[in-house]
Amino acid sequence: MTATTDGSAGAVGPRAAAASDTTAHHPGTTGAPPPPDPALDAAAARAAERAVTHLLGRQDPEGWWKGDLATNVTMDAEDLLLRRFLGILDPDTTRAAARFVRGEQHEDGTWATFYGGPADLNATIEAYVALRLAGDDPDAPHMARASAWVREQGGIAAARVFTRIWLALFGWWDWDDLPELPPELIFLPSWVPLNIYDFGCWARQTIVPLTVVSAHRPVRPAPFPLDELHTDPARPRPVKPLAPVASWDGFFQRVDKGLHLYRKVAPRRLRKVAMNVAARWIVERQENDGCWGGIQPPAVYSVIALHLLGYDLEHPVMKAGIASLDRFAVWRDAAPGGLGDAGGDGGPVRMIEACQSPVWDTCLATIALADAGLPPDHPALVKAADWMLDEEITRTGDWAVRRPGLPPGGWAFEFHNDNYPDIDDTAEVVLALRRVRHPDPARLDAAVARGVRWTVGMQSRNGAWGAFDADNTSPFPNRLPFCDFGEVIDPPSADVTAHVVEMLAYEGRADHPRARRGIDWLLAEQHPDGGWFGRWGVNYVYGTGSVVPALVAAGLAPGHTAIRRAVRWLESVQNEDGGWGEDLRSYDEPEWIGRGASTASQTAWALLALLAAGERDSAAARRGIAHLAATQNEDGSWDEPHFTGTGFPWDFSINYHLYRQVFPLTALGRYLHGDPVLPGRKAA
Repeated sequence: MTATTDGSAGAVGPRAAAASDTTAHHPGTTGAPPPPDPALDAAAARAAERAVTHLLGRQDPEGWWKGDLATNVTMDAEDLLLRRFLGILDPDTTRAAARFVRGEQHEDGTWATFYGGPADLNATIEAYVALRLAGDDPDAPHMARASAWVREQGGIAAARVFTRIWLALFGWWDWDDLPELPPELIFLPSWVPLNIYDFGCWARQTIVPLTVVSAHRPVRPAPFPLDELHTDPARPRPVKPLAPVASWDGFFQRVDKGLHLYRKVAPRRLRKVAMNVAARWIVERQENDGCWGGIQPPAVYSVIALHLLGYDLEHPVMKAGIASLDRFAVWRDAAPGGLGDAGGDGGPVRMIEACQSPVWDTCLATIALADAGLPPDHPALVKAADWMLDEEITRTGDWAVRRPGLPPGGWAFEFHNDNYPDIDDTAEVVLALRRVRHPDPARLDAAVARGVRWTVGMQSRNGAWGAFDADNTSPFPNRLPFCDFGEVIDPPSADVTAHVVEMLAYEGRADHPRARRGIDWLLAEQHPDGGWFGRWGVNYVYGTGSVVPALVAAGLAPGHTAIRRAVRWLESVQNEDGGWGEDLRSYDEPEWIGRGASTASQTAWALLALLAAGERDSAAARRGIAHLAATQNEDGSWDEPHFTGTGFPWDFSINYHLYRQVFPLTALGRYLHGDPVLPGRKAA
C-alpha cells in the first residue's frame, strides 16, 4: 500500500503497488497474483475523482455535511396530528405534507415503511388520517382503496399501540383499551427492573412524556369519524384473549390489567408529584435548540406532555420545542405529476425527518475524502475537523447512571444532543480526526484522548459495546404490551463493537485488554455462514463490512479462519451485476439474508471487507469496483432509493441520503490506495 510519510493517502489515482506486494493476494493460494487491470484502475480513479468533487460541493460553509434522512410517512402524519392537537395546524403545511404522503402511496392504496417494502398497517392508517385532515374525500379512489385494505387487515384494532395512542387523542380510540403507563414509573430506582434506565435512550425519552399523556388521557374533538377504518364500527374493539398465565406475555398482560385498576385508586397527591418530577426530567433534557435528543418522536410527546401540564404555547420551553420540530421539515418543490405530487398541482412538498445526522455524515465524509487521497491539511478536512471538535460533548448525560465515575468525552449523532453522545459516532469521529493534519494538534489530541477514554469506559460486561448505554440488556422492556413499536433496549452489537475495535487499533491499542475482549466477542458472534448481524445498517452485509476491517486492523491475518469464512460468504451473495444488496426483510425472514437489489452503499460495505481481507485483485472485488464505476452518475453521485439504514431492525428503516456517496468513495479510495495508515497503526 502507498502512503505519505505523515500517514495520509496519496493523490487520487491507481495504487502504485510493487509487483512483490502480496498483501492484496489471497493469502491461502499459490502462484502469482492476478495481473493488474489498468482499465479498471483508471475507471476507479475517474469515479473517485468525480465523487470527491461532488462531496466537496456538498459541504456546508461551517464545515459539516448532512444528507436527508428519510423514514416513512408516520413521521409526517404524526406531525400533522400534533399540530392539530395543539391548534397550530396551518393550511400551507397541511397541503405540502399531504402532497408528500400521497406521493408515497402504493397503487393498492397502502403505504410501506421502506422503499419496495410490503404494505404496513400502521403507516397506512396514519397516512390515511393525515390525508383526511388535509381534506381528502374518503370516497376518493385512493382513499377508498386504503380504507378497504385496512379493514381487510383487521382495522384500527389490529394496529400498534403508538398508532392507537394518536387516535385516542382525538377520541377515535378508547384510552381504556390501551396499555397503562403510570407516571409513578419515574420513581423506580435504577436497580429495580423496568426503571426508565432499563430502556434504550430513544425509548426512555419517549416513555417518560407518554406516562404524563397516559395519566391525563386527553381527547380533542375529532374533526370527522373514522368508521371506515373499523371492521365493525358498532364493535370496534374486539376482546382479545389473554396469553397463558405462565408465559411472559400472559404475565405482563395481567400486570397491565393491574395497572388499570391502580389508576382508579392511585393517590392523587402521589400522581401529581410523579407528573411534576416527570416534567422536570423532560425540561432538564431539552437541548439548547429546543429539541429532545435530536430526534422527532421524543420531541413530539414531550411537547404534548408539557402542554397537558399547563405549559402554554408561549412558554419559552414550548416555543423552543415547537420551533425545533419545524427544523425537522424538509421542503422542496415538486414538478406537476412528480414524486410527492399525487394531486398534480406542483406545489411545495414537505417531508419530516425523524432525526438529523450531521456528526455521523461529517465524520464519514471526512474518512471518505481522506481515504480517496485528499491531502490531510486540505481546507475542507481542516474545516470539518474544526466543526467536529466544536461538537465534542464534555458534560455528563444519562449514560452516567450506569457509569457514574466515568469522565465525559464523546460525540452525538445530531446537531444538538448533549445528553446522549453515542459510542458509534465517537469511534468514527476519532478515526476521522486522525486523518486530518490540524493546525492545533494538541487540541485534537486532547479531544481524541477524552473520546477514547469515554468509549473504553462504556464497554458492557460481555466485552462488547452498545450504541448509547452500557449493559442496557434487560429482558423485560421488550415484553411490555406497550412496547410493540420496535426495539426498546440497546444491547451491544457487532457493528458498533467493530467500529470501537477499529478505532482502538488505529490508536495503537489493539493489544489493550478491553480491545481483546471486544475482538473475542466479535469472533464468537460470527454467523455460521460467515457474516455478522448488522444492528444499525442492513444487515449482514453491513455487519460484515464493519467487522472484517476492524479485525484486520486489530491484527488478525487475512488468512484467519473467521476472515476466510466472511470472504466466502460475501462472494456467495454477490449479485450478477457485480454489486451487493440486502433487503430489510432479512431482519424478519432469513431467506433474505445477503439478498436484494444492488445498492451503492451495500456494495461499498462488501468491498471494504474484501479489501481489508487482502482481496483487492480477486474477481469479486474487481466486479464490485466495476459496478460502482458503472453505476455512478455524471455528477459524481450515486442513486439509491433503497433503505440501507435502521433505527429499529425491520420496524423502523432509514434511507441516509449521504450513504450512497461516502461509502462508495471510501471503497474506491481504499482500492486505489490501500488501507489508511493512522498514527497508532503501522503500514502493512
